Amino acid sequence: MKAYNPHEIEPRLQLAWEEAGLFCVPENSDAPKKYVLEMFPYPSGDMHMGHASNYTYGDVAARYAKMQGFDVLHPMGWDAFGLPAENAAVKHHSHPAIWTYQNIETQRKSFTRMGFSYDWDRKVVACDPEYYRWGQWIFLKFWERGLVERRNSPVNWCPSCATVLANEQVIEGRCWRCDSEVEKRDLTQWYYKITDYAQELLDDLDQLEGWPERVKQQQANWIGRSEGANVDFILCDSQGNAPAEPTEDDIITVFTTRADTLFGCSFFLLAPESKLVPQLVAGTEYEQPVMELVEAAKKVTAVQRAQGDHEKHGAFTGRYVVNPINGEKVPVWVADYIVADYGTGAVMAVPCGDTRDFEFARKYDLPIIPIILSEDDPLYPSLKDEQNRVVTEVDWPEAYAAEGTLVQSGPYTGMTGGKHSEGEAAIVAALEEAVRLGMRTVLTSGQARSAAEGCQVLGEVFRRAAGRIHIMAGCGVKKENIRAIYDRTGIRIFHTTGRKGPVDSGMRYRKAEVSMGLPSLSEYELWQTDEEEFRACAQLVHALGG
Repeated sequence: MKAYNPHEIEPRLQLAWEEAGLFCVPENSDAPKKYVLEMFPYPSGDMHMGHASNYTYGDVAARYAKMQGFDVLHPMGWDAFGLPAENAAVKHHSHPAIWTYQNIETQRKSFTRMGFSYDWDRKVVACDPEYYRWGQWIFLKFWERGLVERRNSPVNWCPSCATVLANEQVIEGRCWRCDSEVEKRDLTQWYYKITDYAQELLDDLDQLEGWPERVKQQQANWIGRSEGANVDFILCDSQGNAPAEPTEDDIITVFTTRADTLFGCSFFLLAPESKLVPQLVAGTEYEQPVMELVEAAKKVTAVQRAQGDHEKHGAFTGRYVVNPINGEKVPVWVADYIVADYGTGAVMAVPCGDTRDFEFARKYDLPIIPIILSEDDPLYPSLKDEQNRVVTEVDWPEAYAAEGTLVQSGPYTGMTGGKHSEGEAAIVAALEEAVRLGMRTVLTSGQARSAAEGCQVLGEVFRRAAGRIHIMAGCGVKKENIRAIYDRTGIRIFHTTGRKGPVDSGMRYRKAEVSMGLPSLSEYELWQTDEEEFRACAQLVHALGG
């Protein structure tokens, strides 16, 4: 047999393929169509064996489809408009355009020698104006539709390459290219609002037939759609006192997919990148350990920090926030497993139901309050009807993240808890109603006692009532429900007498009459309200079961 001589045989056949236009794709053909695309390479040098391997797979798929009778569109191009190519040019003391186009030509010759079945009439080069003008055009279309926005955010910054790095390009805190230590910097950047299409993107993953489930799950994680609720916590001052009339500056919002677990929140977490962190600890005994944690977190990527098996580190800020569901003050910590680009960069920690919070609580000896149980849990018989908190520690080996029954959860005790559960819906509804009525705290069992005991509310009517709801029976609450409301929520409702009727704005009441055998009150401070405020109170009570 004649010896195979690649230097003679391959160039001859490749020339014949080119002259015959074997890989050119007709646009008006009745043949079935197939589109095969591999990732475009960076033109920062010649091909290496990784390229040869990757593009061989694509070529096999393209040739197989062509042999089955498909018209195969198999193009090639270069991802040539970006910092990798520019950095390579700087390294070789060349102009980026000269260096880039030289490498494109070098890589094209290598592709040709490999015999890949590319339609070179459809070559694209990302740094050609004929190509990137369409990127500019579509960006403007997104901008016109309000689908891009500019905002400041922390990024991975390589001081040596003078460029932003993706999380995947940071290896153990160092740049994948030059091995320099990576910094965190706040930079203003453009963001696409893919969240507006998140559900559509997730739904369309089901159309990817034949794709490995692992890859589809990675795509779902990247899309990152989560259904949940934004919950406002009120920040206390350095003395631990909550403001009587909170402003927006006093509010820290968290995004949670498990509002049903609010009663189990035993601490509050901020991402190290949060701009609030330095303000909270400035000039205090907590400043040094907190800022040391912040600096240490800069050396680890957000992806690594968020991984479940990554060791968790935290530091107490010395500050507290008020839990809106029960008025309880919970400590604010900074934790490196919280990342700034998920939700709001603040998290209500519920260690009984979240694995990472559970591990953090164990490490720093923080309470683990059981508020959701399975029926076979040893605690269930004693807590299944318990609305108040009587247990603050568990001997579990891990968090209970499954669906179960809510316990120690005020009026929601006994409801099913879990994502999209009865308990979650009820608590979210109560929070939404409270916000609509101008409140920052939902009044629940054992809470409507006095302002000094931590019941934080917005609105003059609630502040002046010192945490008690003072409401007229004529505003829509039936007299026979007053006792039931008190038994369920701890909210006292009064029949009142005044000089004028309830529709008179600005009326002043001089005494309160306790109805239905409720505990009597001592002196009642004079205050004035109007019909709108009374009706707001009535609607709130109805939302809580009255």
